[in-house]
Amino acid sequence: MMKEQIKRMLPSAILSPVRDSLDWLKRIKELPDAYYHPWRVQSRDNLEKFHNVHQRKRCFILGNGPSLKQTDLSKLKNEFTFGTNRIYLAFEEMGFETSYYVSVNDLVIEQCAHEILDLKIPRFVSWRAGKRWLTPQQNLFFLYTTYTEPKFARDIRNRLWESATVTYVTLQIAYFMGFEEVILIGVDHNFETKGKANTTIVSQGDDPNHFHPGYFGKGFRWQLPDLEKSEVGYQMAKEAFEKDGRKVLDATIGGKLSIFEKVDYNQLF
Repeated sequence: MMKEQIKRMLPSAILSPVRDSLDWLKRIKELPDAYYHPWRVQSRDNLEKFHNVHQRKRCFILGNGPSLKQTDLSKLKNEFTFGTNRIYLAFEEMGFETSYYVSVNDLVIEQCAHEILDLKIPRFVSWRAGKRWLTPQQNLFFLYTTYTEPKFARDIRNRLWESATVTYVTLQIAYFMGFEEVILIGVDHNFETKGKANTTIVSQGDDPNHFHPGYFGKGFRWQLPDLEKSEVGYQMAKEAFEKDGRKVLDATIGGKLSIFEKVDYNQLF
């Protein structure tokens, strides 16, 4: 109760720096493991091979919104693609797997650990949750991601900011790999389920917010989105890519995100 009263009394201009400072103090304890734990040392070494590996190429980042069902994903079979969280639920219908996989949400990694470990494609996961629920494997890379202290990481071997969305982390990975053009699809940026951002809830039935009813199906624990914080990260990504002569495009069908230039998905092929 006292904590909530203090939050209401202090303006966000004061509360936010205080929160970030407390988070930094908390992260100091994480730093030795984040950089020197054997799993992370190996991941940092292995991540080097991805640096600028796809220069002058384009890629597609698949969000998991309902619009993905209206998108002809067969067109992507021979493209470089990133899938996130439970995208593998679409693999059978797609007829192929994405080139890469990314997941940083603690609850997703906890509840889907076995499914993530079953994937054979290169996977990038949060060290925070990965060290608890996953085990080292070939093509499994642990990233040091954090909730606070906004930044756009140009080197994913070091700290990345999550910006409340795995899509932002994926944009940082795509930048590190050297992709010249990154195209978003399925990033609807709109959720039917409403409530306070970052609140953990338990799904009571079919999932109306993603491409598959069982994505966060009945009994699945998940966090309500923080769309405003996501937009902060998207703006940072836009500026980072454009400063380097690269670009991010949004080909999501009916998407609500307005940060990136909109393009017609079918005109890209």
